[in-house]
Amino acid sequence: MEGTVELPLEVLTMRSASLWILVAALVSACGPQPHSWPEPDAWGPLSGPGGPTRSFGEGELWSHCSYLDGGEEDYDHHNFVTMHDGYLILPWAPEHSHGGISLFEFDDPCAPVKVGETFNTGIRESHNMGFARIDGRTYVAVNHHGGLYEDEIVGGLQIWDLTDPAAPTHISDLRLPGYLYPDAYARVTLSVFWQGTTIYVAGADNGVWIVDASDPAAPILSSQHIFTPPLRVGAVHAVGNLAMVSTAEGARTLLLDISEPETLDLLPGGEFLVSDREGIQRDYYFANIGGRYGLFARKESGGGFIAYDLSEPTFPVFAGDFHNADGNGGYVFRHQDHLFVGDSNFASVFDATDIAAAVEVGRGQLEGDLDTVTPVGNVMVLAVDKGAEPGQASAVVPYLEEPDVRGPRVELHSPADGDIFQGTGTRIGLSFDEMVDFASVFEGSFRVADASGQAVPGLFTGQENIVNFSPEERLQDDTTYVVTIPAGGIVDFNGNPTEDELTFRFSTGAEVEVP
Repeated sequence: MEGTVELPLEVLTMRSASLWILVAALVSACGPQPHSWPEPDAWGPLSGPGGPTRSFGEGELWSHCSYLDGGEEDYDHHNFVTMHDGYLILPWAPEHSHGGISLFEFDDPCAPVKVGETFNTGIRESHNMGFARIDGRTYVAVNHHGGLYEDEIVGGLQIWDLTDPAAPTHISDLRLPGYLYPDAYARVTLSVFWQGTTIYVAGADNGVWIVDASDPAAPILSSQHIFTPPLRVGAVHAVGNLAMVSTAEGARTLLLDISEPETLDLLPGGEFLVSDREGIQRDYYFANIGGRYGLFARKESGGGFIAYDLSEPTFPVFAGDFHNADGNGGYVFRHQDHLFVGDSNFASVFDATDIAAAVEVGRGQLEGDLDTVTPVGNVMVLAVDKGAEPGQASAVVPYLEEPDVRGPRVELHSPADGDIFQGTGTRIGLSFDEMVDFASVFEGSFRVADASGQAVPGLFTGQENIVNFSPEERLQDDTTYVVTIPAGGIVDFNGNPTEDELTFRFSTGAEVEVP
């Protein structure tokens, strides 16, 4: 063609090679490219229909609209409920075991539909469930009682596979040393908390059993931690590097550094005795974490709650309380601006919008020892563990007229924004103002990267209001890490997603790198 000069092949090859060298040099100069994250909602949708979508008239509030029952083996000894992947989960078992796990469709809470159920002789009463996703399967940890085995009472930890909601499957038991029953408080498993590959098992006078659950089918006891002076451990709640260890029927509470998961180090200023607004020490029955608050259910000297702000873990601060003279507290939960306490004789609901001046807005009633009331959207599930009418150990009670339409909000995270000298064993935790559906937690909705934007691979676990990320490998020394919780990702029980993006940074070195 006129005006066209054909270049020799050797020249073209040299030009191509030069171009690739130039591109490579530019990429090298600019550094590695940031990770391309999945969309925040790419985990979904939920398999089940989710939480309550029904509205109620004023006259329907505070009355039973349905009951939840387990299988034919159900002893009518119930405790808490939770939700996962759009289904309500009811663990049902007495102290001496022989119970099961049932799952329900719960979008119409007054007409729940059972979709799956399994009986097991080894599950004992469980006041919480720890969730983990490992190799694409969903597991939960609960309490275990194995009864008499070779002239020894055995018990400890039990793990189930809940990947298929129609067929919850028991997969393993772990007998823990020192376990003893029938004393219901001294040496039994009282609760569990799953963080990363570690399960913290609250063992009452046995302290904390620390379990390696990297293989859920074969968990292994790693170590046991007994506190000095002794503490009757009722619960462990882990938010990243922070753990709250609370007592059963006492006032002493510990805030610990668990950046090395098997090392429970007391934080400076992290030991306190729960006290009311008058500064009088008060025993509590059980404790929980909701958002930025440590929550304690009062006992014996009356019911109600006491709350401490844990935003500065080395300086926990009394935040508010409410005293019910006719109550005797059991368990406490938080849903947004409401707190829920099982007060033995009734269930109390508080408007804690101003937690320093909380107001009791209503009570639920159920025949029996009413220790537990769990919020699920605009209804609550009351549960009794003794003295129930047959088939009525768990009752569904509306407390708000309209369904929940607001997404969950992070109020506490560990590490905190700007933290430095964080250990390379660091885990990252979020505490929301309401319970979240663990099915919505994945790398697109809970993003962890270094300052260059390279993703940190890891394992997600969750329990009630708390979600944790545990890196697969130890973090790098002297490195800044960036955590982003995008809007539209993690959802509550009703499927409402986070509304605002949250970003925070921390460093394993002396300085946080800021762009």
